[in-house]
Amino acid sequence: MEVKHKENNSRGMFYIEGEKGIIAELTYSKKENDVITIDYVEVDEKLEGEGLGTKLVKESVDYARGNKLKIDPLCPFAEVQFDRNASYEDVKVS
Repeated sequence: MEVKHKENNSRGMFYIEGEKGIIAELTYSKKENDVITIDYVEVDEKLEGEGLGTKLVKESVDYARGNKLKIDPLCPFAEVQFDRNASYEDVKVS
């Protein structure tokens, strides 16, 4: 399943589409100081537990690394992912 990305001046999202539309999404807001705040991660309840949310968080981390950004994982799911993955510390806002 391909992770897609779109953004405008102040907001963005990573998402995965299924046959009937978006089945998983992570939304974020952009701040002036090169920080993106993950504010929402949702996966279709029929697909929970299949790693789609984790995949979206990883994609956001890769995006942050590639664009010299930091991440504030405000969403509880994203926060847990950052707590579980010490390798994400380089992009986490301190």
